[in-house]
Amino acid sequence: MEIRDIEIFLTLAEELHFGRTATRLHVSQARVSQAISQQERRIGSPLFDRSNRRQVRLTSVGRQLRDDLRPVYSGLQQSLERARMASRGITARLRVGMLPFNVHDFHPYWQAFRARHPQWELQLRRAPFVDPFAALRDGEMDVLIAWLPVEEPDLTVGPSLLTDRRVLAVSGAREPAGRSSIPLEALGDFQHAIATDMPDYWQDSYLPFHTPRGQTIERIASITNTDELIDLVGTGEIVHTFPAHVTRYWSMPHLCWLPIPDMPPLTYALVWQTDTDNDLVRALAQTVHDLGATTG
Repeated sequence: MEIRDIEIFLTLAEELHFGRTATRLHVSQARVSQAISQQERRIGSPLFDRSNRRQVRLTSVGRQLRDDLRPVYSGLQQSLERARMASRGITARLRVGMLPFNVHDFHPYWQAFRARHPQWELQLRRAPFVDPFAALRDGEMDVLIAWLPVEEPDLTVGPSLLTDRRVLAVSGAREPAGRSSIPLEALGDFQHAIATDMPDYWQDSYLPFHTPRGQTIERIASITNTDELIDLVGTGEIVHTFPAHVTRYWSMPHLCWLPIPDMPPLTYALVWQTDTDNDLVRALAQTVHDLGATTG
Protein backbone atom coordinates (compact mmCIF):
# COMPACT_ATOMS: atom_id res chain seq x y z
CA MET A 1 0.00 0.00 0.00
CA GLU A 2 1.50 3.35 -1.05
CA ILE A 3 1.70 6.32 1.30
CA ARG A 4 -0.92 8.25 -0.68
CA ASP A 5 -3.33 5.32 -0.51
CA ILE A 6 -2.85 5.10 3.26
CA GLU A 7 -3.57 8.83 3.51
CA ILE A 8 -6.73 8.46 1.43
CA PHE A 9 -7.98 5.56 3.56
CA LEU A 10 -7.31 7.32 6.88
CA THR A 11 -8.90 10.56 5.68
CA LEU A 12 -12.02 8.73 4.48
CA ALA A 13 -12.13 6.87 7.79
CA GLU A 14 -12.28 10.27 9.47
CA GLU A 15 -14.59 12.12 7.08
CA LEU A 16 -16.83 9.13 6.18
CA HIS A 17 -17.69 10.96 2.97
CA PHE A 18 -16.02 10.51 -0.43
CA GLY A 19 -16.64 14.09 -1.56
CA ARG A 20 -15.24 15.70 1.59
CA THR A 21 -12.24 13.37 1.48
CA ALA A 22 -11.50 14.34 -2.12
CA THR A 23 -11.82 18.04 -1.31
CA ARG A 24 -9.58 17.79 1.74
CA LEU A 25 -6.85 15.91 -0.16
CA HIS A 26 -7.22 17.97 -3.37
CA VAL A 27 -7.88 14.91 -5.53
CA SER A 28 -10.86 13.77 -7.57
CA GLN A 29 -13.61 11.70 -5.99
CA ALA A 30 -12.87 9.01 -8.57
CA ARG A 31 -9.28 8.83 -7.29
CA VAL A 32 -10.57 8.24 -3.74
CA SER A 33 -12.97 5.51 -4.92
CA GLN A 34 -10.24 3.85 -6.98
CA ALA A 35 -7.78 3.80 -4.07
CA ILE A 36 -10.32 2.33 -1.64
CA SER A 37 -11.47 -0.31 -4.14
CA GLN A 38 -7.87 -1.37 -4.76
CA GLN A 39 -7.25 -1.68 -1.02
CA GLU A 40 -10.41 -3.76 -0.56
CA ARG A 41 -9.42 -6.12 -3.40
CA ARG A 42 -5.93 -6.48 -1.96
CA ILE A 43 -7.27 -7.23 1.55
CA GLY A 44 -10.19 -9.34 0.33
CA SER A 45 -12.89 -7.63 2.38
CA PRO A 46 -14.93 -4.39 2.30
CA LEU A 47 -13.44 -1.60 4.40
CA PHE A 48 -16.50 0.66 4.21
CA ASP A 49 -20.25 0.06 4.25
CA ARG A 50 -21.65 2.09 1.32
CA SER A 51 -25.35 1.28 1.88
CA ASN A 52 -26.03 4.87 2.97
CA ARG A 53 -25.71 7.13 -0.07
CA ARG A 54 -24.98 10.23 2.04
CA GLN A 55 -22.33 8.80 4.34
CA VAL A 56 -20.25 5.63 4.51
CA ARG A 57 -19.36 3.64 7.61
CA LEU A 58 -16.31 1.63 8.51
CA THR A 59 -16.72 -2.14 8.61
CA SER A 60 -15.13 -4.13 11.41
CA VAL A 61 -12.17 -4.87 9.11
CA GLY A 62 -11.96 -1.18 8.23
CA ARG A 63 -11.91 -0.17 11.89
CA GLN A 64 -9.11 -2.63 12.61
CA LEU A 65 -7.09 -1.37 9.64
CA ARG A 66 -7.65 2.25 10.72
CA ASP A 67 -6.47 1.54 14.26
CA ASP A 68 -3.41 -0.34 13.00
CA LEU A 69 -2.44 2.19 10.33
CA ARG A 70 -2.80 5.41 12.34
CA PRO A 71 0.36 5.00 14.47
CA VAL A 72 2.27 3.56 11.49
CA TYR A 73 1.35 6.49 9.26
CA SER A 74 2.07 9.01 12.01
CA GLY A 75 5.47 7.48 12.67
CA LEU A 76 6.28 7.42 8.97
CA GLN A 77 5.34 11.08 8.58
CA GLN A 78 7.46 12.01 11.59
CA SER A 79 10.41 10.06 10.22
CA LEU A 80 10.19 11.76 6.84
CA GLU A 81 9.90 15.17 8.50
CA ARG A 82 12.91 14.51 10.71
CA ALA A 83 14.88 13.51 7.63
CA ARG A 84 13.89 16.74 5.86
CA MET A 85 14.90 18.74 8.92
CA ALA A 86 18.23 16.92 9.21
CA SER A 87 18.99 17.73 5.58
CA ARG A 88 18.82 21.42 6.58
CA GLY A 89 20.93 20.94 9.71
CA ILE A 90 17.88 21.10 11.99
CA THR A 91 17.85 18.66 14.89
CA ALA A 92 14.49 19.48 16.53
CA ARG A 93 11.38 21.64 16.20
CA LEU A 94 9.56 23.75 18.80
CA ARG A 95 5.88 24.34 17.99
CA VAL A 96 4.39 27.47 19.52
CA GLY A 97 0.67 28.25 19.43
CA MET A 98 -0.52 31.84 19.86
CA LEU A 99 -3.80 33.13 21.25
CA PRO A 100 -2.86 36.83 20.91
CA PHE A 101 -2.96 38.25 17.39
CA ASN A 102 0.29 40.24 17.42
CA VAL A 103 2.83 37.77 16.04
CA HIS A 104 4.82 40.71 14.65
CA ASP A 105 5.20 42.34 18.07
CA PHE A 106 6.89 39.20 19.37
CA HIS A 107 9.53 39.06 16.62
CA PRO A 108 12.36 40.08 19.00
CA TYR A 109 11.71 36.89 20.98
CA TRP A 110 11.63 34.71 17.86
CA GLN A 111 14.74 36.31 16.39
CA ALA A 112 16.68 35.95 19.64
CA PHE A 113 15.69 32.31 20.02
CA ARG A 114 16.71 31.49 16.43
CA ALA A 115 20.01 33.33 16.81
CA ARG A 116 20.82 31.48 20.04
CA HIS A 117 19.74 28.06 18.75
CA PRO A 118 20.20 27.81 14.96
CA GLN A 119 20.06 24.01 15.19
CA TRP A 120 16.38 24.16 16.23
CA GLU A 121 13.40 25.17 14.15
CA LEU A 122 10.77 27.48 15.65
CA GLN A 123 7.29 26.96 14.23
CA LEU A 124 4.59 29.56 15.00
CA ARG A 125 0.90 28.86 14.51
CA ARG A 126 -2.43 30.31 15.53
CA ALA A 127 -3.75 28.35 18.49
CA PRO A 128 -7.20 26.77 18.14
CA PHE A 129 -10.01 29.01 19.36
CA VAL A 130 -11.86 26.12 21.00
CA ASP A 131 -10.19 24.41 23.99
CA PRO A 132 -6.63 25.56 23.22
CA PHE A 133 -5.20 23.66 26.21
CA ALA A 134 -6.16 20.42 24.43
CA ALA A 135 -3.54 21.09 21.76
CA LEU A 136 -0.88 21.01 24.49
CA ARG A 137 -2.28 17.89 26.09
CA ASP A 138 -2.65 16.07 22.76
CA GLY A 139 0.91 16.88 21.74
CA GLU A 140 -0.05 19.08 18.80
CA MET A 141 1.78 22.08 20.32
CA ASP A 142 4.76 22.32 22.63
CA VAL A 143 4.11 25.80 24.03
CA LEU A 144 1.00 27.98 24.14
CA ILE A 145 0.96 31.76 24.56
CA ALA A 146 -2.16 32.31 26.66
CA TRP A 147 -3.64 34.94 28.93
CA LEU A 148 -3.35 34.52 32.67
CA PRO A 149 -4.26 33.10 35.05
CA VAL A 150 -3.80 29.51 33.90
CA GLU A 151 -4.60 27.24 36.82
CA GLU A 152 -4.36 23.78 35.26
CA PRO A 153 -2.58 21.19 37.45
CA ASP A 154 -0.81 19.56 34.50
CA LEU A 155 0.40 22.81 32.90
CA THR A 156 3.39 25.01 33.77
CA VAL A 157 3.20 28.80 33.45
CA GLY A 158 6.42 30.43 32.28
CA PRO A 159 7.53 34.04 31.84
CA SER A 160 5.20 36.77 30.58
CA LEU A 161 5.54 38.34 27.14
CA LEU A 162 2.88 41.06 27.13
CA THR A 163 0.49 43.00 29.33
CA ASP A 164 -2.18 44.74 27.28
CA ARG A 165 -5.01 47.19 27.89
CA ARG A 166 -8.61 46.24 27.09
CA VAL A 167 -10.92 47.60 24.40
CA LEU A 168 -14.49 46.89 23.33
CA ALA A 169 -15.25 46.13 19.68
CA VAL A 170 -18.64 47.42 18.53
CA SER A 171 -20.36 47.88 15.20
CA GLY A 172 -20.06 51.44 13.93
CA ALA A 173 -23.79 51.36 13.21
CA ARG A 174 -24.93 50.82 16.80
CA GLU A 175 -24.69 52.41 20.21
CA PRO A 176 -22.18 52.85 21.95
CA ALA A 177 -20.02 53.51 18.86
CA GLY A 178 -20.13 57.27 19.41
CA ARG A 179 -18.46 57.17 22.84
CA SER A 180 -14.79 57.89 23.46
CA SER A 181 -14.56 55.08 26.06
CA ILE A 182 -16.83 52.79 28.05
CA PRO A 183 -16.76 51.67 31.72
CA LEU A 184 -16.70 48.03 32.72
CA GLU A 185 -20.11 48.42 34.40
CA ALA A 186 -21.71 49.27 31.04
CA LEU A 187 -20.77 45.90 29.54
CA GLY A 188 -23.79 44.45 31.31
CA ASP A 189 -26.03 46.47 28.96
CA PHE A 190 -24.90 44.54 25.88
CA GLN A 191 -24.81 40.97 24.63
CA HIS A 192 -21.54 39.11 24.20
CA ALA A 193 -20.23 35.78 22.86
CA ILE A 194 -18.59 32.77 24.45
CA ALA A 195 -16.05 30.24 23.18
CA THR A 196 -16.80 26.59 23.90
CA ASP A 197 -14.73 24.29 26.13
CA MET A 198 -13.17 27.10 28.14
CA PRO A 199 -12.67 26.79 31.93
CA ASP A 200 -14.99 29.14 33.83
CA TYR A 201 -12.18 30.82 35.77
CA TRP A 202 -10.27 31.46 32.52
CA GLN A 203 -13.33 32.83 30.74
CA ASP A 204 -14.09 35.05 33.73
CA SER A 205 -10.57 36.51 33.59
CA TYR A 206 -11.12 37.50 29.97
CA LEU A 207 -14.69 38.75 30.37
CA PRO A 208 -16.22 38.70 33.85
CA PHE A 209 -19.56 37.00 34.35
CA HIS A 210 -20.78 40.05 36.31
CA THR A 211 -20.13 43.78 36.35
CA PRO A 212 -18.63 45.41 39.48
CA ARG A 213 -22.18 46.10 40.73
CA GLY A 214 -23.34 42.54 40.14
CA GLN A 215 -25.17 42.84 36.81
CA THR A 216 -24.89 39.72 34.63
CA ILE A 217 -22.81 40.11 31.48
CA GLU A 218 -24.88 38.04 29.09
CA ARG A 219 -23.38 35.62 26.58
CA ILE A 220 -25.81 34.80 23.77
CA ALA A 221 -23.63 33.31 21.05
CA SER A 222 -21.26 30.34 21.07
CA ILE A 223 -18.43 30.87 18.61
CA THR A 224 -15.65 28.62 17.33
CA ASN A 225 -13.31 30.99 15.43
CA THR A 226 -12.32 34.64 15.19
CA ASP A 227 -13.89 35.20 11.76
CA GLU A 228 -17.28 34.22 13.15
CA LEU A 229 -16.70 36.48 16.14
CA ILE A 230 -15.85 39.55 14.07
CA ASP A 231 -18.83 38.91 11.78
CA LEU A 232 -21.20 38.92 14.76
CA VAL A 233 -19.67 42.14 16.07
CA GLY A 234 -19.85 43.74 12.63
CA THR A 235 -23.55 42.95 12.23
CA GLY A 236 -24.27 44.48 15.63
CA GLU A 237 -25.55 41.27 17.20
CA ILE A 238 -22.90 41.37 19.93
CA VAL A 239 -20.06 43.46 21.31
CA HIS A 240 -16.77 41.87 22.35
CA THR A 241 -13.80 42.71 24.54
CA PHE A 242 -10.28 42.36 23.14
CA PRO A 243 -6.70 43.13 24.12
CA ALA A 244 -5.81 46.53 22.67
CA HIS A 245 -3.19 45.20 20.24
CA VAL A 246 -5.92 43.91 17.91
CA THR A 247 -6.72 47.48 16.88
CA ARG A 248 -3.41 47.56 14.96
CA TYR A 249 -4.19 44.37 13.08
CA TRP A 250 -7.96 44.50 12.60
CA SER A 251 -8.51 48.02 11.34
CA MET A 252 -11.98 47.74 9.77
CA PRO A 253 -14.16 50.68 8.72
CA HIS A 254 -17.35 49.13 10.14
CA LEU A 255 -15.89 48.55 13.63
CA CYS A 256 -15.19 50.94 16.48
CA TRP A 257 -12.77 50.26 19.32
CA LEU A 258 -13.63 51.78 22.70
CA PRO A 259 -11.10 51.78 25.56
CA ILE A 260 -12.33 50.21 28.83
CA PRO A 261 -10.20 52.17 31.33
CA ASP A 262 -11.28 50.31 34.49
CA MET A 263 -11.06 46.78 33.07
CA PRO A 264 -7.96 44.91 34.27
CA PRO A 265 -5.34 44.38 31.54
CA LEU A 266 -4.56 40.95 30.13
CA THR A 267 -1.16 39.41 30.66
CA TYR A 268 0.03 36.75 28.22
CA ALA A 269 2.64 34.15 29.16
CA LEU A 270 4.23 30.94 27.94
CA VAL A 271 2.39 27.79 29.02
CA TRP A 272 3.42 24.19 28.47
CA GLN A 273 2.59 20.71 29.66
CA THR A 274 4.69 19.94 32.71
CA ASP A 275 5.42 16.35 31.68
CA THR A 276 6.81 17.41 28.29
CA ASP A 277 9.27 20.01 29.61
CA ASN A 278 12.46 19.77 27.53
CA ASP A 279 15.55 21.71 26.44
CA LEU A 280 13.70 23.56 23.66
CA VAL A 281 10.89 24.74 25.94
CA ARG A 282 13.34 25.84 28.61
CA ALA A 283 15.43 27.68 26.01
CA LEU A 284 12.42 29.66 24.79
CA ALA A 285 11.41 30.46 28.37
CA GLN A 286 14.95 31.68 29.08
CA THR A 287 14.91 33.85 25.96
CA VAL A 288 11.63 35.49 26.96
CA HIS A 289 12.88 35.97 30.51
CA ASP A 290 16.09 37.61 29.30
CA LEU A 291 14.32 40.04 26.97
CA GLY A 292 11.53 40.86 29.41
CA ALA A 293 7.83 41.52 28.84
CA THR A 294 6.35 44.31 26.74
CA THR A 295 3.36 46.53 27.50
CA GLY A 296 0.60 47.22 24.99
